[in-house]
Amino acid sequence: MFTDGNGLALIGAAIAACAGCGSGMGVGIAGQAAAGVVANDPKKFGRSLLLQALPGTQGIYGVVIAFLIMVKTGFLTGAMGDLSVAQGLYYLAAGVPIGVVGFASGIGQGKAAASALQLMAKRQDQMAKGIIYTVMVETYAILAFVVSILIWLRVPA
Repeated sequence: MFTDGNGLALIGAAIAACAGCGSGMGVGIAGQAAAGVVANDPKKFGRSLLLQALPGTQGIYGVVIAFLIMVKTGFLTGAMGDLSVAQGLYYLAAGVPIGVVGFASGIGQGKAAASALQLMAKRQDQMAKGIIYTVMVETYAILAFVVSILIWLRVPA
């Protein structure tokens, strides 16, 4: 079943959605640091929440690619046609960049956000620098998202 075109396409969608696992871990890592900051100064909740949320974007990118694959294949409407193995491999290839890079960068961004939260806890006026450090990791998730979109757009009809 998973060696035909339809199965390969669904594996691609599942791999893309794995970016959410990295985001979940990253948000958790940042959340632990944020809780420590807020325990010392409850007024910093809003600022810490922003830094905690940043690692969640990779999961969004992964779900978008998974959704695009499922829409284009007809999986969501229940009208999934018989995809060729070549088409399935294209969809699989479209899911891999954001799935793999999103997973890794979500965790990395969570660690960067945790450090940025420590910076903000000690020097609130330096929060923007901490955000910049955290957003730098996002660059690679965005690049992987673009690669996934470009592959998805080139799936033969």
